[in-house]
This record gives sequence, structure tokens and C-alpha cells, in this order.
Amino acid sequence: MEHRRYAETRPAAGTGGTLETVERGSVAWRAGLRPGDVVLAVDGRRVRDILDWQWLTGEPSFSVTIERGGRRREIEIERDGTALGVTFRDAVFDGVRECENACTFCFVAGLPTGLRRSLYVRDDDYRLSFLEQTFITLTNLDDDDVTRIVEQRLSPLYVSVHAVDPDVRRRLICPTVEDRALERLDELLEAGIEVHAQVVLVPGVNDGGVLSRTLAWLAARDGVRSGGLVPVGRTARHAAEKPSYRTPAQARDVLDAVAETQRRMRSERGSGWVYAADEFHLLAGSEVPPAEAYDGFPQYENGIGMVRAFADELAGSTDVSPRVGRGVLVTGTLFAPVLERLLSAAGLDGRVRVLGVGNTLFGPSVTVAGLLGAADIVTAIRADGDDGPYIVPDVIVNSDGLTLDDIPAASLGELADAPVRIVPADAASLVHALAAYPG
Repeated sequence: MEHRRYAETRPAAGTGGTLETVERGSVAWRAGLRPGDVVLAVDGRRVRDILDWQWLTGEPSFSVTIERGGRRREIEIERDGTALGVTFRDAVFDGVRECENACTFCFVAGLPTGLRRSLYVRDDDYRLSFLEQTFITLTNLDDDDVTRIVEQRLSPLYVSVHAVDPDVRRRLICPTVEDRALERLDELLEAGIEVHAQVVLVPGVNDGGVLSRTLAWLAARDGVRSGGLVPVGRTARHAAEKPSYRTPAQARDVLDAVAETQRRMRSERGSGWVYAADEFHLLAGSEVPPAEAYDGFPQYENGIGMVRAFADELAGSTDVSPRVGRGVLVTGTLFAPVLERLLSAAGLDGRVRVLGVGNTLFGPSVTVAGLLGAADIVTAIRADGDDGPYIVPDVIVNSDGLTLDDIPAASLGELADAPVRIVPADAASLVHALAAYPG
């Protein structure tokens, strides 16, 4: 299977990594490296990604092979105890490694057309798992990959397990290559690589008894540092008959399974070890657990504990009410009622409103703010008709300032004909943004 990078053919071997910046006066600058140089090798060894660069440039002196203006040259670098002073345009230089499965619940497979090209890449790259905490299946690892992970100590990794029952795994992930993922996982654990595991739950498929067996298998391995349970996400393009979690009773069943495992693991390991996604708590209508129940939030980026962290930060802000002016907080329909309760508890409900935005881009079952497109936000603001300002969390944009439907976030105010501010999604940033608009 051909690997692809951002919907483009994978670059040929030796393409190298392009330097984004080289700090003036730094070690790299004095040696002769410049922005735009393409780094091909260090001491004759090909550089495939930023991890290779960091690994190979750890020596006191080394030679860097670059390409500049179509010509290759060698640059000798000697460290002086300070940082090299370079950044790269991309984290991986030889193309993002893609998934070789055909998971029945694959969110990417349900995406509509017209989004950013990179969103259609089904990345399954162990390097991004280490660097960016993305979850991978391990089904595309070969022996050389395992050797490199162990040699360079790429730990922890974030691994999607889903199920350990062979029949259930085949039904869920539909691998197009031999599924040796669990075997690879054991190899890595035995070599000292730690793992945070994820199970995407599909009702009636890998919950219930199947989930109990999966958690028991993972919990028996010390190197699995935590487990996260997240509900399957369905877009409007998924077939209607495919199940998802829709009722409080379904969510409570999952939370009961988590509680049972947590009781045992707190006794055995001193931590809860497995945690349910915030969506399960909100769907069940239950209070999210206190911060201490998350044991340091090991799966925060997986949407586990974010509501608790936000609530505590808002409640812990000193003198919040006098500093806050007016505004409308834009969010998804899932978090909207929770945010309203939090604002009320903080005494802010008279001046600050919440605008829950429905999702027509992916469908009504997708309810989180991070998956809202610009068109839905603009439509909701126009229909709301307030003077604003509308405070929009930055989870809707990528590092280039583009929304999922490829609209510059900076243009939202003009499109909505209302003042719009994009701010970080934490409580302190929201309070600071609102303070700029007196009531």
C-alpha cells in the first residue's frame, strides 16, 4: 500500500527536511545553515524526521548534508553547549505514515468533501504518536520500526487497542495487512516503552464483556500507564444503521464499567488508571469527577478531563465577576448547557450568554466545539443577532488560522457582520477576553 502525505504522493527517499528558521548568531547560523536549506543527512545517515535530527545531532561535532539552490554541500557543526537554533517546516520529512486498516468507525471515512486536504490523511505514524500524542494502531509497524522506537526511546506512545478479542478486532478495524498489533505492543512494553491506551467504544460491539476482557488484558501490563474510553463518532455520511451512544442509560453502563475497574486499579496501582471521555459523563447527566480522580490527567488531549479542568479554572479565578463585561461564548451543543451552569455559578449569567452551535458540516451527532466549521458559526451568529462580542475558542482553527472548512478564522467577523474574537479555550483566556468589553 502506498503511503501518502497530506493527500499527496509520499516524497522520495532523501527528500529531507526544510529548515523553517535559523536563529541569527546561533551555532547553526555560525556554521552556515540558513532558512530554506534542505537537510538530507547527518554524518552520512539519512534524516527522516525531526527525531532523527535530534538523535543524530547529539554528538559534540557532526557533519550535515544539505541541499541549497539545487546543489549539495557539507556543513561541519561543533556544539558549544547552547541550542543549535533551528526549526523545521515539518516534523516528518519522508511523508506521514498512513493507516492500513479500514475501521468501520473511521471518522475520516465519514468526512464531507471540501475540507482542508490534510484532514483526509488517515495518519497512523508512531513518530507523531510520540511527538503529538496522536493515537496509532501499531498494525503498520515492521521490525525496523520496533528497533528504532526502542533504540531512540520513543516513549510514551499513544495506542488505539479497541479490543483484544481477535474476532471483534477483525470486525472493528478490518485490517488490510496481518494484524500483529498486540504482538508488537508486547514487544515494545517488554523493551521498556510505555503506552497510553485508547478504546473507541462502539455500542454492542466492543463494550460490555468485550470491554472487560480488553481492560483486563491491558491492566495486566505494567507499561500500559493509562486507558481512555471514548465514544465512537459518527458523521452524517456514516450509514444510519451504524450504532453510536445516544441514551443516558448507555453512557451510565460505560461509567459503571469504568468505576468497577478503577476500584480495583486504585488498590493495585494507586491510581484509577482508566478514564471515561467527558462525553459519557455529559450524556449520562452525571457530574464530571473531581480533578484528583483523573490522576494528573494522562489522557487530557483525548478529551478526558477537559470539562473538569475548565470548571475548576473558572471557579478558581479570583474576583471573576467584577472583571467580566459582556459577550457571547460560542461552543458546541454538547458543552453549551454545562457552560451555562458554570457561568451561572460564577455569577456571570446576567452579562455573558452561551451560543450553542449545531453542526451541519458533519451532522447533528457531532456536538463538540472543535469540529465546528466556519459556515455553521457564521450562520449561528447571524441568526443570533447580538451586538457581541462573540468569543470563539481557538480549537476550531489549525496552526495556519484556518477552520475545518478552509476559511480563515480572521474573516469570521466580516462574514458574520459582528465582532468576533478567537481566543484560547481555557477559562482564564475567556475571562480576559470578556474583560475587554465593559458591560
